[in-house]
Amino acid sequence: MLVTIVGPTASGKSDLALDLAEALLAEAAFTKRFPGGVEIVGADAFQLYRGMDIGTAKTPPEERRGIPHHQIDVLWPDTEASVAAYQRHAREDVLAIQNRQALPLVVGGSGLYVRALTDNLEFPPTDPEVRAHFQQLADREGGEKLHEMLEACDPQAAAQIEPKNTRRLVRALEVIELTGKPFTATLPDGTYWQKDTRQFYLIPDPQVLDERINARAKAMFVGGLLDETEKLLADQAHPLGVTAAKATGYREAIAVLRGDMTVPEAVESTALSTRQLSRRQIKWFRRDKRLVSLHPEVGLNRETIMEDIVTLESRESRT
Repeated sequence: MLVTIVGPTASGKSDLALDLAEALLAEAAFTKRFPGGVEIVGADAFQLYRGMDIGTAKTPPEERRGIPHHQIDVLWPDTEASVAAYQRHAREDVLAIQNRQALPLVVGGSGLYVRALTDNLEFPPTDPEVRAHFQQLADREGGEKLHEMLEACDPQAAAQIEPKNTRRLVRALEVIELTGKPFTATLPDGTYWQKDTRQFYLIPDPQVLDERINARAKAMFVGGLLDETEKLLADQAHPLGVTAAKATGYREAIAVLRGDMTVPEAVESTALSTRQLSRRQIKWFRRDKRLVSLHPEVGLNRETIMEDIVTLESRESRT
């Protein structure tokens, strides 16, 4: 069994996951089925980075209530994160957790990372030279030429990609060239990697969410984000990489340290960027009709998930 709790940033996913884990461990029926307990697998693109704690709102080790956490603090800040690498390593963690007869609980708000872990989603290879070839062709002859080429070898993909979308056309032709398969064969089909998967989507009231985001942005700077960022920038062995430096909060902290922004301006900019991110996350998760919606203001979210897990266990025992 694989269970996920997803939702926008600052929606309370981490606290709910820990509350759920403790409640499950107190249930005799659960511990009989999962004697190894519960282990959490993170699905946050920036919590992968070591040393980026305050700005990514990681749950500190001393507040994890003894629940093992995975896919947190696994990359140095100068490393470029990869969804394909995350998929590989996170699935290894899930299988290891299941081999320990424990329940893997995936928690995060990075939609593509969650989907990469839970769904039958392929990440075809890339080749800079092949991609450059098709990009140069697009620059010379336009998207219409690439669209004609794609229509000849993968009509289904051509029907889904407009001629003006040269970026996707280049990628589609690159994949076909490298794999010998239609581009559409590599697209997600909406099926789970593991059949016994349950996904829950935490949807706070928009006004409450905005208030929590604003408070979190202020707390980050009060709580030492500038010092943390300065330390990251000063690390000669693993300096802050391009991707990590663009993370919301760190981008603003760097601007403050360089004298380009005041702290109040940085707090407001961080809050605004985070609110915008939360809207994108909400749109992403709403599109997935497989997710069970949870509303923090209504309560009983922990009980709802526990009941669903028990229902799934009962169904499995009859098959």
